Amino acid sequence: MDLLNFEAEDLYFEHEDVRGVSDLLQQASSLYGTGQAELPLLQAYFKAPTSLNVLVALNRFYYYQHRLDEALEVTCRALDVIRKALPFPEHWQALQRSHLDATPPALLTQVRLYLFTLKALGFLTMRLQHLAQSQAIFEKIVELDSKDRIGALGLLTLVKKHIANKPL
Repeated sequence: MDLLNFEAEDLYFEHEDVRGVSDLLQQASSLYGTGQAELPLLQAYFKAPTSLNVLVALNRFYYYQHRLDEALEVTCRALDVIRKALPFPEHWQALQRSHLDATPPALLTQVRLYLFTLKALGFLTMRLQHLAQSQAIFEKIVELDSKDRIGALGLLTLVKKHIANKPL
């Protein structure tokens, strides 16, 4: 399965959310500069806790506010939401190439989204200095993506260098 050989179908941001959610996301967008965007984002989350539109917006908000623990929690939630649409095991550690190969081609967009979200999880854990976990995540992605279509190999190299140079 080539992760670049796919038709972009069923993109998360094309999904319509429950009534009022897009208005709350728009409100949050307009309030971002004032520092008051969190409340409408959380209201949107409570209306649509499995909406990837909401989870991505919330993740971005927390990340750009340097609230990495909250961004990590939202990323984990998004990964779980995406996984439920795929024939993948509950835990990313158990994911094998055979799971990707057995996934119907119509779900390749979700497979890519899952892997990119897993990469975001690895990046956030790296930023939070959970380097062993970050390394394990990037190693898993590289194992699954031998052509480095997701781009985790460079991050794996970076985290390994950081671990090697870290004083004991």
